[in-house]
Order: sequence, then C-alpha cells, then structure tokens
Amino acid sequence: MKLRILITFFLIVNFLSAITIKDISNIVGIRDNQLIGYGLVVGLAGTGDKSQFTMQSLQNLLRNSYIKIPTSSIKSKNIAAVMVTAELPPFSRQGDKIKVKISAIGDAKSIDHGQLLLTQLKAVDGQVYALAQGAIVSDLENPTTGYIYEGGTIENEVDYSLQDEDSITLSLFKNDAKQAFTVEEKINKKFGQKIAMAVDTRTVQVKKPANISTVKFIYDVQSIQLDSDFKKKIVIDMNRETIIAGADIPIDPVTVARENFTIRIKKSPLNENQWDDNKVNPGKDIGDDVKLDNKPIAVNIDNTLMNSKEAPTVSDLVRAMKVMKLPMTDIIETIKIIKEMGALNNIELDIRG
Repeated sequence: MKLRILITFFLIVNFLSAITIKDISNIVGIRDNQLIGYGLVVGLAGTGDKSQFTMQSLQNLLRNSYIKIPTSSIKSKNIAAVMVTAELPPFSRQGDKIKVKISAIGDAKSIDHGQLLLTQLKAVDGQVYALAQGAIVSDLENPTTGYIYEGGTIENEVDYSLQDEDSITLSLFKNDAKQAFTVEEKINKKFGQKIAMAVDTRTVQVKKPANISTVKFIYDVQSIQLDSDFKKKIVIDMNRETIIAGADIPIDPVTVARENFTIRIKKSPLNENQWDDNKVNPGKDIGDDVKLDNKPIAVNIDNTLMNSKEAPTVSDLVRAMKVMKLPMTDIIETIKIIKEMGALNNIELDIRG
C-alpha cells in the first residue's frame, strides 16, 4: 500500500493600513510569458491511454532511436500523451528552473508518478524557451493533471532590459479616472517634481529622474502607499492552493450550502456575559472570539454555524474551515461563492493560476 503525503502551506498575512501602487498595477513590458509543449509520460502503472496519437508519438520517438515498430503492435497502457504548460517569468536567465503543469489529453486514468520525457516548451513566436522533464505529482482532485516543481529549465531568454529605460508605464488593474489621478498625484508628491502623467483612466506614464537607477526607481514607485479607500485584495493562488488575505477583511452574514458541508456566518447578538457562558453560547472555541457550533441543526461539524463576537472576517472563515478539515479547494471555492453573493463588499479577488 502506498502512503501519499501532501503538504499544503496556508498563509494569512495582515495588510498594512494602506495598500501600495504595486498592489493595483503592472508595469508594461514586465510580465510573464506563456509556454506550451506536447509530450509523453511513461512509467504509468496501467493508467495511461491507447489513443492513436499517443501510439503515433511513441512510434516516432522509437524511430528516432532507430527502432522501427508498427503502432498496431504497441499494446502498453503505461504511457500517456500530455500537454505541458508553464509561465516564463520576466528577466529569466538560462539555467533558471520553473514549475510546469502537465495535463493528459487522451483517456488516461492517472498520470501520477509518471515520468515526463524531455519536452520542448514554446512561446507564441514559435521559439523554444524551456525544456521540461521529470517525475509528476498529480492533483489530488484530478489525477489526470499534475506538476513538476522546478521541472522546466530555461534555455533562451526574452530580450528585454531595464538598464537604458528612462521611463516606465503603469497599467492599472481597474479602469478608474480617480484612481489614475491619485496615482499620478502620489508619485509627483513622492519625488517632489512632476514626473507622472495619467494619459488615460488606466495608464500612468512616469519619467525616471536622472540621479537614480531604474530598479531603485521602480521600487520607490511601487512602494508608494495609497489611501485606505482603495479596494482591499484577497489573493488566491490556484496552483499552490494558497490564500493571502488581510485579517481585517469583513464578511457580511451569509449561508453557503455545498454538497459536503454547510456553513453559516454571522455576528453574534450575545452580550459579553452571554458570550462567555457555555450554556448560552456552546460550540468549539477556535480563538479570536470565534466559535463553531452545530445548531440549529445538530448533526456534525459539517453543518456549522460560525458565530463571531465581532464582524466575521475572511481570516475567521478560513480558520473555521480548516478546523472542519475541509480541503483547500473547498475553502477557495467558498470564498469565490461568497464574493459572488455580495458578502465581500469592496474587496477584489485576485485569482492566479
């Protein structure tokens, strides 16, 4: 019997009282580039596929090794055809390692623990920028997809340099005239001169002062704090199954009913003495004046009332769902549902991966 261990890192951090320009914008030209490739996975324990294109791909591979064999004689289900995708980070250098994602495209049952053979990863210009190879760890929820962490090696670099740039262009995530004007105003105040100009409601051009390096200039611009009326953000990384959220992001009272659990969120109407009375306020204390209880439907903790002394927050919700032993995928989907229901007002979801 194989023992499988999955370690998930869960992170909750507190936002500062004000967010920064980096939180609401990108710098034009500094971005990831998408890579894609077609490959073969071998070493599967009978969970591969026997699709025609898989057999043809294997035949071509063997032919390159001077082994000629008709596809009709290949009976193995230990191989699978896959698409391999990755992101090429800005300023990547030859030899850098990147994570690659592998997805079966035939009728394979699982690609877990399979070995991805050397695969070229290309960008939209048709050039090869990375090579991928290695052992796959599949997704627990979907065994026909998986990852190889540091499974890709950068072979070619994107020709882009900041050294000779005399200006940068900020692209705001939100199309908002007030936000663009505020960013312009904050930058000019920071540097004590008019170097920033909002050219439209999403674009701010900033000229670099002569007495500063480009990297220091970008750091100074991105570190400028903005007023607290800007939207707070919850960052959800789907690939890493990680949530980054401020501990002070409130959730309006709401009930979420999923197939395997129900959770109701509300601020308690109890006074100080009633809150501390276990007979009046029973349940599991998870700290920070938050309790979980089964009432009014007393079955088990899968049907939970999250009772918060103060306004319930995203931090409270995530801790509660971890106590309920729910997988990170359910926690992420619940936060997305709560946002769609309007219970997270003036909050931006940044979903990545």
